[in-house]
Amino acid sequence: MIDAIQTTVVILILGAALLSGNYLAPYVVGVLTNAPSRFDRFLDPIEKRVYRLIGADPETTMGWRQYFFAALMLNIVQMVLAFFILLGQGSLPLNPQGFPGFSWDLALNTVVSFATNTNLQHYAGEASLSYFSQMSAIQFLQFTSAATGVCVMAAMVRGMRAGSTHMGNFYVDFVRVLTRILLPICFVAALLLVALGTPQTLSGYVNVKTVEGAVTGATQTVLVGPVASLVSIMQVGTNGGGYFGANSAYPFQNPNPATDVLQIFLMLLLPTTLVFVFGELIGKKRETRPILLGTYGLFVIDLVIAFTPSLPTVGPGLETRFGGFFSTFWTVVTTAVTTGSVNASLAGIHPLGILSAFMGMLIQATPGGKGVGVMYMIMYIIITVFVVGLMTGRTPEYLGVKINARDVKLVMVAFLIHPIIILVPTVMAYATNAVNAISGFSSLPTPVGFTQILYEYTSAAANNGSDFLGTAANTPFFNISTAAVIFVGRFAPIAILLALSGSMIGRKRTAESSLKTDSITFSLVLIGSILLLVVLTFFPFLILGPLLQYFRGMVNFFG
Repeated sequence: MIDAIQTTVVILILGAALLSGNYLAPYVVGVLTNAPSRFDRFLDPIEKRVYRLIGADPETTMGWRQYFFAALMLNIVQMVLAFFILLGQGSLPLNPQGFPGFSWDLALNTVVSFATNTNLQHYAGEASLSYFSQMSAIQFLQFTSAATGVCVMAAMVRGMRAGSTHMGNFYVDFVRVLTRILLPICFVAALLLVALGTPQTLSGYVNVKTVEGAVTGATQTVLVGPVASLVSIMQVGTNGGGYFGANSAYPFQNPNPATDVLQIFLMLLLPTTLVFVFGELIGKKRETRPILLGTYGLFVIDLVIAFTPSLPTVGPGLETRFGGFFSTFWTVVTTAVTTGSVNASLAGIHPLGILSAFMGMLIQATPGGKGVGVMYMIMYIIITVFVVGLMTGRTPEYLGVKINARDVKLVMVAFLIHPIIILVPTVMAYATNAVNAISGFSSLPTPVGFTQILYEYTSAAANNGSDFLGTAANTPFFNISTAAVIFVGRFAPIAILLALSGSMIGRKRTAESSLKTDSITFSLVLIGSILLLVVLTFFPFLILGPLLQYFRGMVNFFG
């Protein structure tokens, strides 16, 4: 269990995220509704040039199909560009270390991962990527994938709003989210990180003589680069892919407790903000309540699970700069908001901490990734409204719209995609003996090994990106299979939920709903129904993994 001081730290960080999110929400709503702004005189000319460059008409409105396919095609084009950058890295500039290009399967996995906001890394950045690749492929995709998540959430909300006739224009939303939300926030965040000790340079790695080197002649290579700029969008955009293979456990990416707290706050900022944005965009601020209480209620449950065991100050896989408390807290946050960054080895986390991480990724709405987390919570609300309607004999309604059979089918398909693309590849990895290519694994699963493989595909499907395997999973099977899971896990639910929202445009609405979805009672029922759905779906597999390790008395994945 955690002590009073640690509890206070958790409350302060979460409180800061909630207050900041509530304060930032009106500005984000203004960006998404094209409201006049003091920045228009500077940004309007730039944005208009971008529209002309890509051939987009900012006055055109889109239905859900147009909006989705615009988002999909733009993301695919970005993947193709980044793919060839990684393949040809050895012949491109800003490569002082002379790194060669990626293999095609690793390049495919990397671009799909980063273009979908997943950032699963089967490579170590400091030993594999040039500065040009880090900035033009990795950071570029981190910005665009984050913008896509915000855009599709805004489109879904527009379709559900009373009196709506369209879902907006993807290209306008995309450009404005980049120029007016992500770039300004990340610029400030990068400056703060630099001030706190995170490097930002284009100079090559530096070889220095160590203290022992005065006698032995030993040297050490100091790994630097444009780190702060990547870390800012990595956390603000809930991306998670780090500059270094060790991610934020590496001292130059996360030098001290101050940067650790800042990065936790940055992870929570936009997902929390967009919960408040939902209520303002929909025109019913009270409808923020079930989403806010649902997301943070589930998040608190995850924290309770993770903080139940005694947490060591130091231990195998844990950074002495942060200890067991901050390592566990970070793990819960990074999986709750589907960021996927780490400040310790997952192998050093208690099995209950890993169980909590699984819960965040399986639910995907605690509060989930920016934009997509709100979409998943709306999915759960519609499922809950339908179940409550069946139990009470009332017509299921949400936001004044009657929920019909097609709506229920759509949300159930969106929900069922997740377990299919997690469990089938997990079984295939063992059935095909693909796990044998990873050191220490065999086709006969152990609780530790099964947990790591299940976690790999859960993280991929949830577009989270954290994993146990790291570079050990750089095999054709895992690169290709996780890329496929990542792509389907990102775009299939988005397409289905946009279709759901698009079907609500023009539908008859009632002034008063028979079920008050803005009540605390409904929020509690919502939390219960989400837990029931997830537990019934995944409990047998969690029993074989982290729960079995816990009941065997294991305190981490080292034994």
